[in-house]
Amino acid sequence: MNIDSYTNLFCLIGNPISKSLSPYIHNTNFKYNDINAVYLSFKVENLEQAILGIKSLSIKGFNVTLPYKQEIIKYLDNIDQIAEKIGAINTVKNINGKLIGFNTDGLGFMKSLKDRHIQLKNKNILIIGAGGASRAISFTIANESIKSLTIVNRNKKRALSLIKDIKSKYKNLDLSFLEKQDIKDNYDIIINTTSVGMYPNEKEKPLDTSLFSDKTIIYDIIYKPKETLFLKQAKEEGKTTINGLDMLVNQAILSERIWISENLKIYPFIFK
Repeated sequence: MNIDSYTNLFCLIGNPISKSLSPYIHNTNFKYNDINAVYLSFKVENLEQAILGIKSLSIKGFNVTLPYKQEIIKYLDNIDQIAEKIGAINTVKNINGKLIGFNTDGLGFMKSLKDRHIQLKNKNILIIGAGGASRAISFTIANESIKSLTIVNRNKKRALSLIKDIKSKYKNLDLSFLEKQDIKDNYDIIINTTSVGMYPNEKEKPLDTSLFSDKTIIYDIIYKPKETLFLKQAKEEGKTTINGLDMLVNQAILSERIWISENLKIYPFIFK
């Protein structure tokens, strides 16, 4: 990679970011498409100051991760319709100092299912978590003719707020909140959107997968470690498991197409 005075800068902001694969994915795909750009990750503790820096340095675009996917909204000049409905942002484009927010998490998640020929129609879905990623996935799958959606979250108030927001857009969807101890085996897909199982909590899991049928699909959007304890237990029980790597790549490429060009090629990533 040759960096010169014409190199465009893109980045990831969040905290923590040390384990992120985003720089590898974006820099590899920039090189694959012969784009003069570099992607870095920045640990951000003061979001307002970070936004001022991004504008001052003319950073062309950036991704947003925990814990800023919702807080970032108040610093943006505009957001697209999908992101507005979701109420969370993971991608921002800088157009001459104007920051425009998007969300590619939900579409990246759906592509990972469609690539595996997994249909959501008439399925009962359980989502663990009520943060930015949960919002993106929840709103996206609500549009897929699912039978029901249940949210489990330590913060009940936050979960009920998410349910209220979804209900305002999808009035006929069967939506509910459950306490962790009240979960029963009647779900087709379980999706973990929390950081439980990620560094430094690798020895923890959000739920005991033995509660569910062998036909239940267990999806953990964590990608590092590649196999969380949650997925490991489910796999040992014979369940279908999916980690967050495909979703990560999908949403990253969608971000690049927003920043640069819809015609970008996708590098054939293989993660060992």
